[in-house]
Order: sequence, then C-alpha cells, then structure tokens
Amino acid sequence: MSQSHYSPLLLTLTTFHLFIISTSLPPTFAQAIPINTLVAPIHKHSPSSLYTLTLNFNSQYVIDLTTPTLWSSCPSNHPTTLCSSLQCAAAAPRQCTRLRGGGGDAGHYPCTCTAYRSAPTTNKCPYGDYLTLTLTPIILSGPSVVSSCSTNNAIHPALPVGATGIIGLGNSQLNFPSQLSAQLKIQNQFAICLPSTTAAPGVAFFGSTKPFRLLPPDLPDLTTLLSYTPLIKNPKNPNGYYLDVEGILVNNQPVQFLERVLEFDCLGHGWVVISTTVPYTTLHSRVYRPFLKAFVRATSRIQCVPKVKPFDLCLNSSKLGSTRMGYGIAQIDVMLKGGEKWTIFGRNSLVQAGPEAACLAFVDGGPRAEQAVVVGGYQLEDHLLVFDLDRSRLGFTGSLLGIRTGCASFNFTVGV
Repeated sequence: MSQSHYSPLLLTLTTFHLFIISTSLPPTFAQAIPINTLVAPIHKHSPSSLYTLTLNFNSQYVIDLTTPTLWSSCPSNHPTTLCSSLQCAAAAPRQCTRLRGGGGDAGHYPCTCTAYRSAPTTNKCPYGDYLTLTLTPIILSGPSVVSSCSTNNAIHPALPVGATGIIGLGNSQLNFPSQLSAQLKIQNQFAICLPSTTAAPGVAFFGSTKPFRLLPPDLPDLTTLLSYTPLIKNPKNPNGYYLDVEGILVNNQPVQFLERVLEFDCLGHGWVVISTTVPYTTLHSRVYRPFLKAFVRATSRIQCVPKVKPFDLCLNSSKLGSTRMGYGIAQIDVMLKGGEKWTIFGRNSLVQAGPEAACLAFVDGGPRAEQAVVVGGYQLEDHLLVFDLDRSRLGFTGSLLGIRTGCASFNFTVGV
C-alpha cells in the first residue's frame, strides 16, 4: 500500500474495542469513513503452530479459514440472537435451543440461535450463542458485527496461551471480512501473509490489497505477482475454501494416484481444502503413499536419518544444499484448474525436526480422511494469499523468499 494509507487504516483495525451493543448502526456511518483497507498483524505461536490476528490492541484471535464467525467466551448476562432474526438465517445453524429459566410455559421461552463450529486441533464440535458486537475505533463509531460466543470451555483447549477467541474467515455471509465489507462498503476480500517466524508478525488486509508492499522498499507491488484459481463450494461443508486440483508433480514427474479421490463424493469428501489450523499438509492415504514414494525416489541419493514423528521421511540436513528458497530439494508442483500451479520449494516442503533431521513436512491423514488434501499452515508461510469472495477465486504468489523478502517484512510503523 502507499504510505499515505498506512496510518489511518492501521489505527482503524488495531484499536478496535469489542463490547456488546444492539444491532443498530447510524445510517451515515458508511459514508463517514474514508477507508478502503483495514490492516492487522498476524503472529505465529509455538508450539501450537497456530496463527493469531491482533484486534483491540493486544487481543489475539486464532485465524480459522473454516469457522464462519468470530468466536470468544460469552460475557456474563450477554444478549442472544433470536431464531427468527436475519442474522440467524444467514448463519444457517443446525438447530435452535430454548432458554432455560424464566416464567410461564416452556413453549413461551424465546428460541435463541445456536452457533456450531469445529475446534482447531481437536475433534470437538462446540456450540454457543450468536450475539452482536461493535468494533469501535478511537475516533469513530464502529460497525456492529455478528459474533458467536461459548458459555463453556469447549474452545479454550484448542487456543494458544494468550488467545481470547477465534476470528472466523470461513466462506460465509457472517465471516469477519464479509461483515466489514457490508458495513464499511469496502471490497469483500481479505489477504493473509503468514510469517515463518515467531520473532516478527505477518500481516492481514481486509478490503483492497492494491498496492501491497513488503520491505525492502524497492520491491514491486506484490499484487502484480498473483496467480488466480477458482474457489470451489463444497455443498456439504460450505464454509471451507476448496481448490480444483488436477494433479501433483514431484521433481516434474506426475504422482500416480486415483484421480477420483480429488473429486467430491455424495458426502462432500474429497478435493483440496486450505487450512490455517492444520500445521502440515495432510493427505488421504491414497494420495499420500504414492506421493511419499515419488519423493523418496526423487531424493534417493540423499542420506536418510531416523524418522521424527509425525513425519515418515527425514533426510540428513548436513547433506542438503542451501538456496534462497530453503534446502535444495526436489520441488513439488500442485497443478490447478486453468493451467496455474502452486510450486513448493525446500523451505515449505522440509521442516527441521532435529539437529540433522530435515523431514518431509507432509503427513498421512489415513484411509478415512474426509478431504483428499488439507493444505496446512507450514506450506502457506511466506506466500501472499488473497481470498476474493465476490469473484470466488484465490490469488496466490510463489514463495516470497524468491524475491528476498517474507511475510514478516511488513512495515507497520510507516506513517504512524
């Protein structure tokens, strides 16, 4: 972005205060805010390998690309959203629940909207209430945003220390960017650039991403480097971001597996989905086994070392050459619909799992894995990803290491 945009836009998002209010909004609000982009830092947490986005100065929200709304703990005496409301209809909850307590017959209790989500890193499906929050910058009145909250501890075991909730970026009408777009009249898209280090933050953009610049200052606008591929809707899991993958290459050689594994079946299983809560790319066994075999063949001249869980192939890192893109190793190409490809080099394909153990950072999801491939956070690091929700497409760059930068090179101090 140009320097003239940094200061007001950064203040608008990083100084949000969250509190409960009604759903009303001044009719002139959208015209009163001359902004087109909101910016926030992204931190990588160890050892969870989860990524958090900062709101309200220091409040950390775990980034989840499958959750449809914001999630946090319920304040005491919080208001709820009725089943008959437009917000509840947009959320498409699985069911409604009646409030306990109060007077009169049970049939007279108000029916309140119930929110469901899958907790990151667990197999639980916690539920809670929908409510409305206001995001209030220091100077301006803020937009009201439908959020979800949990009255129990179901979401907390999945959160890193210091995180207060989950920022839902899943593909829904109630996701955080879509609500900001509707309230602030900005583009309905968001960009994430996940850092590969815990020492410095990456960055998230909501709204316009042009221009998008990282340090050093002589680098080009990164949006000029984007390739695009369609985002596919899974009717059984509409909140996920799915890619139409036509094949996988290792060292420029096709990996031989049953192609129909990549297609949706009647249960919505199959295809390739993007995740920021899965640390390493996970493949269905029918894809993983031939993929592993192909990678072993491509690296057969490199000395192996004992495996480090959960990985099945570890190489002697002292025998590997070093390049700008990480270890010098066979590249992996994910072939996408329309002729585009996502190339994974050594920095995102091997992880240092021991003093001399560089392990293939892909894991076996088993023969009953619901998705053919879940692209994990490690493979997304140091790539710019733009989720264009209006056009249902994903924009992505190659590894930013190739142009001598990374996601932790955004200058948050410019113009502040």
